Amino acid sequence: MTIDESMEGIEAVFLDLDGTIYLGGRLIEGASQFLERLEERGIKRFFLSNNSSRSVPQYLEKLDLLGIPAKEEEVLLSTHDLLRWLEDAGIVDTFLVGTQGMGDMLESRGIRTQSKSPQAVVLGYDTEITYQKLSDASMHLHAGVPLIASHPDLVCPSPVGGLPDVGAYLSLFETTTGVRPMMICGKPNPSMILGVIEELGLAAECCAMVGDRIYTDMAMAEASGVHGILVLSGEATAEDASSSGVRMSLVAPSVDSLCR
Repeated sequence: MTIDESMEGIEAVFLDLDGTIYLGGRLIEGASQFLERLEERGIKRFFLSNNSSRSVPQYLEKLDLLGIPAKEEEVLLSTHDLLRWLEDAGIVDTFLVGTQGMGDMLESRGIRTQSKSPQAVVLGYDTEITYQKLSDASMHLHAGVPLIASHPDLVCPSPVGGLPDVGAYLSLFETTTGVRPMMICGKPNPSMILGVIEELGLAAECCAMVGDRIYTDMAMAEASGVHGILVLSGEATAEDASSSGVRMSLVAPSVDSLCR
């Protein structure tokens, strides 16, 4: 099935947040109207983010402040994917380089985040980073503790340009300790959305991933078999889209042009 900006035939859409719905603390122009059009058409919507600095309640609060009411089950984070991986691996003792919000999500699932003898160093998008966290994590990595990352994003988009994200911290740890991550969770892993698609009873070709990053959003769309719609309101440019080699169904200026 091919699609155009009308998104005819799409029954569920997975929406990136930073760079797609909002940029920093402001909505991208036309985002609210786009979400209203989805509702009018009966298209199910889910918000996806690799940004592990916030918990689900914190995301719901931010969306509400921006005039976008959402439900807990509509927010899918890289932290959820990380939790699944840690639980499957039987890891309950970690040293977390991450925010309090991320720590709360892990602790609520029985995963200790400040262990003296961790099974893994867990790295998230830590906007509360301190040198003590970096040095303690490096000590554990030097001792042979494996490194697990919540997602691969190099930068977090902002109105003033990209800010250091997990990918930048991974480079720091590799430079400091020589350690590379055993596992990187979040987008572009198709597990972020395939479970939801199965629960909805939908075919992948009836779903779309809308996002501003090729190496996470569009790569995940390609891996999971859903339509990839790249918007140019965040990180990627039209030149990036033409030279990436990643399959995508559509390139649009922003969500404002979609579902009309």
